Amino acid sequence: MGRRARAGYFERVRGGGAAIELDTVEISILRSLTAQLLELVGPGNQPAEADDDPLAALFADGPTKPPEDPALARLFPSAYEETADAAEFRRFTENDLRARKREDALAVLRALDAGGPLIRLTADEARQWLGTLNDLRLSIGARLEVSEDERSELYHLPDEDPRKPLMLAFQWFGLLQETLLEALT
Repeated sequence: MGRRARAGYFERVRGGGAAIELDTVEISILRSLTAQLLELVGPGNQPAEADDDPLAALFADGPTKPPEDPALARLFPSAYEETADAAEFRRFTENDLRARKREDALAVLRALDAGGPLIRLTADEARQWLGTLNDLRLSIGARLEVSEDERSELYHLPDEDPRKPLMLAFQWFGLLQETLLEALT
């Protein structure tokens, strides 16, 4: 990429990565909502001994029931109908999924904290951003109860509606996700 990235849109860079130029307000919004996502995902249910023993981490039991919080339920959906198989699957996969979501969100925060309006990502970092942007959209969408129907009132909120800033963020993250995918393909 010999020129600067268009402000607000991801563009391809040599080596398979992507770059975007964000202003300070955009960086602040993305940083704040990513930090909130990190808090929402939480530390998981890893037992203390799992930190010291890789085998204990591999066999650590996770939760067996879906989260009650609608945003978490959207981030950690059931793989099967609620059966013993679903509980068993969740028990062995959710902690790893939480860890990956945390690592992806931390990668976004590290890139945002690196400074400058121009953010350059390697291909691996770009994939982590895709994961976090998707998680942000899913969690915001669950909180707002967004449907795919663009005629929904949520897509046409008046400025004074308190849901409007989150809906705008939801739509912006979709644009970021789309331009990042285009830059990577």
